[in-house]
Amino acid sequence: MKRSRKDVARKVTEIPQLRFEDQRLTSFAGLVVFIKLFQVLKLRNRFARCFEHHNAGKAFAPARLFLQLIVHLLLGFRELRHADYYRDDPLVQRVLGFDVMPNVATLSRMLKRADQKSVDKLKKLLSDLVLERLAETQLRRITLDFDGSVLSTTRKAQGTAVGFNKKKKGARSYYPLFCTVAQTAQVLSFLHRSGNVHDSNGAREFILQCVRLVQESLPGVIVEVRMDSAFFSDEIVSSLSERGIEFSISVPFERFAELKGMIENRQRWYSIDDERDYYEANWKPKSWSRRYRFMFVRTRTKQQQKGPVQLDLFEPYQYGYEFKVVITNKQLQVAGILDYHDGRGSQEGVFAELKTHCHMDYIPVRTLHGNTTYLLAGIFSLNLTRELQMQNREPERTTTGKRSTLWVFEKVDTIRKTTIQRAGRLSRPSGKLTLTFCAGRRLQQRVEGFLQSLDTAA
Repeated sequence: MKRSRKDVARKVTEIPQLRFEDQRLTSFAGLVVFIKLFQVLKLRNRFARCFEHHNAGKAFAPARLFLQLIVHLLLGFRELRHADYYRDDPLVQRVLGFDVMPNVATLSRMLKRADQKSVDKLKKLLSDLVLERLAETQLRRITLDFDGSVLSTTRKAQGTAVGFNKKKKGARSYYPLFCTVAQTAQVLSFLHRSGNVHDSNGAREFILQCVRLVQESLPGVIVEVRMDSAFFSDEIVSSLSERGIEFSISVPFERFAELKGMIENRQRWYSIDDERDYYEANWKPKSWSRRYRFMFVRTRTKQQQKGPVQLDLFEPYQYGYEFKVVITNKQLQVAGILDYHDGRGSQEGVFAELKTHCHMDYIPVRTLHGNTTYLLAGIFSLNLTRELQMQNREPERTTTGKRSTLWVFEKVDTIRKTTIQRAGRLSRPSGKLTLTFCAGRRLQQRVEGFLQSLDTAA
């Protein structure tokens, strides 16, 4: 029977009657794959050991509350008060092992009570999980990238300070220094600092600590390091060189009049490609004790036109050069070293994902250890999302000149929208707990694929 236009219009515009009942429905059915991942990695027990000195007399174990923070961020929520939006979700309750979900005040108190001991244990567990993955991957070469990232806040939190802040000038901030692994795009460790320190503050000890972690866990592996010009110093360069660590560091050549003169007076440059030329020199600043390999690179670029704008047809392009200098102890050709060094830009993608999708830049409480704990929850959520994908498939790449990731990773937000945020129903037909998804072949293949790979890894 053919429907009239009036019937069709009524179907489109008619608002259904609303009823709210406990149907055991979940908005996050895909979270089931993370339940399996947590089991494979034994995270519940490992988190419990991180907080074992806190457990006495607590209605909610701090380890479970920390796991809730990770789930909170995996679900896509940012502020602590947003926990109210999933407190009645049956699958989230099952993941966390809560019959009654804790309120926002409980989460806030847990963060305020966090101490240095629990933070240190969580950071060690973070590193251990990354190193376990690297051990399974059996790489001969591990690339560590180091850089800082500003975390701004409008509140006066412990440990924050007003420092260089390009986006929010005058705001108080933290300025942690991160160590990321290029091959897996995971955070190995970080050094929490106030916002008024230079990039190199505490950097030497932190860099050597991260290198030592990898060397002790993976004997025989070649460790290489990449950094920007903020870390250029005799102290850092000599420490890496003495320990046989391969490195490349950008040089702030504008600080050295000699380098400026060497570039201006250079007559013969060697071609790399159509746009880049180079030359090398064994050089050292006057205060340094030994010489190192410096590579000078110039790149042909279009100069910005100033004054009235005309059509390209009537205004010929003018070209100039941009210069950069890199110090290294690697024994590669210049093109190979530049590819390697330029690959460190991928770390900015890790920072962007941590801030945009894991809310690393949110400062929830006024205590330093509480904010560090929340930062750790954000890093765990990123690393675990990477681990889920690495468990699911073999590497798609081999080691490249730029040290690109071995896996082509989906972003956290993509995993969230395609897998986690799916409707489902919990029921017990014949007494067996069952999670029913809305039918969809693509979703079925995705969820079953994750679960089967985790069953194999268990």
